[in-house]
Amino acid sequence: MTALGAGFAAYTFAPIWIPRFFGDDALIDYERSQRFFRAESGLPLPGQPDLARFSERLAARQLKKGAPILIRIFKREFELEVWMQRDGAFHLFTAYPICLWSGTLGPKLREGDGQSPEGFYTVDASALNPNSRFYRSFNLGYPNAFDRAKGRTGSLIMVHGNCRSIGCFAMTDAQIAEIWQLVTAALASGQKRFQVQVYPFRMTDAALAEHGNDPNADFWRNLKTGNDLFEKNGLPPRVSVCGGRYRFETDRPGFDGSLPIDSRCNGLTGEG
Repeated sequence: MTALGAGFAAYTFAPIWIPRFFGDDALIDYERSQRFFRAESGLPLPGQPDLARFSERLAARQLKKGAPILIRIFKREFELEVWMQRDGAFHLFTAYPICLWSGTLGPKLREGDGQSPEGFYTVDASALNPNSRFYRSFNLGYPNAFDRAKGRTGSLIMVHGNCRSIGCFAMTDAQIAEIWQLVTAALASGQKRFQVQVYPFRMTDAALAEHGNDPNADFWRNLKTGNDLFEKNGLPPRVSVCGGRYRFETDRPGFDGSLPIDSRCNGLTGEG
């Protein structure tokens, strides 16, 4: 193999060999550099949906703008999913490649640590900023009841455009423009708030086993309970905080995830 061929192979298979030899942090830094370069060069991000066919993509999945939404974020995979309600359950509309997020795998702990959070959050109309200096933004609501119970600090953690991040989840402007349409239409149509679930990685048994010795492993297993409930039936779990842990309950079909994160323990029967 020529030096050029070897270099191309190393580049192509970097997402496979980098974590094997250098760990997740190295892969995340590699992805950040590649995505920032593509965004600055005006190139689409890997896995970018066809934003020019927004209406056609909705119709293909039998979804309508204005339906309740739910967002899931996976940090290691650099993906933001938008789910939409149809016939009483939520269905995946699309996955957007995240341009940038900052920090490492693990929750945000304090103001100024440069870390993007993990956990369950809810967003209402008061959290939307159509005139953000990052084009469009909505505030995740960090710290939530769980974060506050843990003594975590910080503020103004957003999902926004402009592909810049210090603790936030940054999309391209074109992506956030499409997400903004879905967010504002859902809230205007009666959804009081929408749920945002932020995970370190896809919550598979294998991924958790791979990170079984991480200091955050117990926290991540707690998050996986909520993830699994949602994936089982397409219904947002009702989320409470009790004893320093998330507690999750499955609600009735048609539930849109609009309840705030509850900090009361009384009467809980859910898992977590």
